[in-house]
Amino acid sequence: MVTINSPDLWRADFPTPKTTDHKYNRGHTVVIGSDRFTGATRLAAEACSRVGSGLVSVYNAEQADVYRACLPPDIMIEADSISNCRKANTLLAGPGGVSDAQALQILSVDHDLTCVLDADAIRLVDGLPSNTSVVTPHEGEFERFFEPLGADRVEAIARAAKTHKCVIVLKGACSLICSSDGVIVENQTASPYLAKAGTGDVLAGLIAGLIAQGMPRFEATCAGVWIHGRASERIGPGLVPQDLFQEIGPVLREILA
Repeated sequence: MVTINSPDLWRADFPTPKTTDHKYNRGHTVVIGSDRFTGATRLAAEACSRVGSGLVSVYNAEQADVYRACLPPDIMIEADSISNCRKANTLLAGPGGVSDAQALQILSVDHDLTCVLDADAIRLVDGLPSNTSVVTPHEGEFERFFEPLGADRVEAIARAAKTHKCVIVLKGACSLICSSDGVIVENQTASPYLAKAGTGDVLAGLIAGLIAQGMPRFEATCAGVWIHGRASERIGPGLVPQDLFQEIGPVLREILA
């Protein structure tokens, strides 16, 4: 059975800061910075911060000065080692691509981390501990890393999530979210203007930022997809990915009202 995504499914797990909280209570997300497509990393990192991750660090050994110059000032830059990012609990890889050297580091870090894997970082899912990852493929990436979708997308995504022991978002006009035990949710909030480069990077950042704050992976993924789609509906024609940032606050207030 496929359930329609709505805040009623995950509002009870949605993070709401307490007056006594500090930044580390709200999680620390490490975003693996792309060597080449730095804009994708910037979109993902800012989305992660805006949805509430208490700290966000971008790790990149090759382009650290570029990131220092262009990222918002609240986002930290690490050039030496992922392990230098203190108290990190979530890792986001894939926006803009992951080099082979970065991939080796991801597979060797402390895997108390929950990982959100986008784009070509999805190739790493089987090298990570079971049930610690969320992967966010579009249809082409799903078929590249998992299996042909065939006529029954629901069956294909359920089989892949169970086999690879991860949460999967199959991105599309009506995105499907599947848990590793086969629970499937269909998202129906989305504008066709989301069909644009960079919007998936924002989605990955939203999911990672919610997980960092303690939301379970499946519920965080459903919430991130819904927020992303709802923000796009508020913008409509003329949408570019960075427009989504100005709508995150209003959508969060809608959820928490």
